[in-house]
Amino acid sequence: MSSLDAPIKVLHVTVEMAPLVKQGGLGDVLGALPKSLRRRSVDARVLLPAFPGVMEKIRSGGYSCSLLPEKIHVALNWRVYSAKVYRAEIDDVPVYLMEQAELFTNPNVYPQFLSQASVLPFAFLSQAALELPACAEWRPDIFHVHDWTSSILPMTLRWHKHYRAMRSEYDVVFTIHNLAYQGIVDPTVLSSLGMTREAFAIDGVEFYGQANLLKGGLVSSDAITTVSPHYSWDIQTPEGGFGLHGVFSTIKNKLSGILNGIDYDVWSPQKDPLIPAHYSVDDMAGKAECKKKLAEVCRWEYDDKPVVSFIGRLVQQKGIDILFTMFDWLMVDNCRAVIIGSGLSQYEDWAQQFSRSYPEYFWCCTDFNEEMAHLAYAGSDITVMPSLFEPCGLSQLIGMSYGSVPVVRCTGGLADTVIDFDASPDGTGFVFSDYSTDELLKAMYRAIDAYHNRERWDVLVKNAMSADFSWNSSTSSYISLYKSLRNGDLPS
Repeated sequence: MSSLDAPIKVLHVTVEMAPLVKQGGLGDVLGALPKSLRRRSVDARVLLPAFPGVMEKIRSGGYSCSLLPEKIHVALNWRVYSAKVYRAEIDDVPVYLMEQAELFTNPNVYPQFLSQASVLPFAFLSQAALELPACAEWRPDIFHVHDWTSSILPMTLRWHKHYRAMRSEYDVVFTIHNLAYQGIVDPTVLSSLGMTREAFAIDGVEFYGQANLLKGGLVSSDAITTVSPHYSWDIQTPEGGFGLHGVFSTIKNKLSGILNGIDYDVWSPQKDPLIPAHYSVDDMAGKAECKKKLAEVCRWEYDDKPVVSFIGRLVQQKGIDILFTMFDWLMVDNCRAVIIGSGLSQYEDWAQQFSRSYPEYFWCCTDFNEEMAHLAYAGSDITVMPSLFEPCGLSQLIGMSYGSVPVVRCTGGLADTVIDFDASPDGTGFVFSDYSTDELLKAMYRAIDAYHNRERWDVLVKNAMSADFSWNSSTSSYISLYKSLRNGDLPS
């Protein structure tokens, strides 16, 4: 077998992977994509820090796990840090877990403030990936890095005093899950990471006098993907580029958009173990049971009012300001609402105040609760996502799987995945364009009107539940990209 016919070996370098550690959509993607790649004969593996609670989940989940005989050693900030490495099997995906008592101490993964000290865990993760082959006796062809937290890996291959000698040995794919978070630090941090002076340049990490780690990762990677086609266009505009739209104009030949999928092993009302009754597009009886259970948990009267759910981070990106203003106008006479998620204290306070003011109509949980999230999707009629911007979005995809019709703003991945029902008989939800409370209200009234027309609603729900957003198509796109890199072809 020639080297070009051999299975492609890919190491995903990440700080999140469901079910071990999950702060958002990144965790869901890394819990599903490597598994889907392995089903297509790609030797995909994951390198993950053992943040607090991760090893406990390994043990409680009954996953096989063994300690590798050799530690990983990385020189950072004028000293050597060492980590134990465990190999676990998560849904048939080999996962290398690094245990380092000084660096991987934050149960929330992401630091509140960036400094030389708070960047070190991510630098260790990135540079440890280059030391893993000697420790694991397995060598990837391609490193697949995700967001700024592993962007130091391609930077290291480009500008590090020692590791840049390895540049020709690997290809690097960089996936942008959210451009809003860029890892901007003081330039003095670069020397502590072992970078040469060439790194701090306009075609490197320099960004208005600061060091932008995400920018450095982009310019030093071989291929860049976003998590939806529409988002790959959005980030090339001044409105969506967060200061990097000019950079994307110079590297757009290696940029492509590949839509995220969802894992139907996890998000399916036909087999979800966390909901009280199962149902399918052909037998919807169980959805009424789920709605009844949701009403019981929320201490609501169970009736025919539509239930609207929002499940996600309570931050401006998600459109929380227009969402709560809309509820002020809409809720009592027209619907009930459940909010699950944490975020800015201002928005958490809003949610809790709504719960106190409208206990018969509004319920919130500002600590993310996986079981309640599943129940909310299964028990709600409408999933709302009025995002200011949205790289892909998973809630609208999950909502469709559970027959909770999405109401979304036309941006990023939401524009790629939801078809407006009033514009097409094949529609799967309701879409609005302008970022305003008025436009969101109009879309929500359209959804509620459809809900009260049972014949139309049944067609809409069937359309939504029949939509296929599995990882199959996306996995094919990633495999094509990997092959083009291994064969020496430039990505289209």
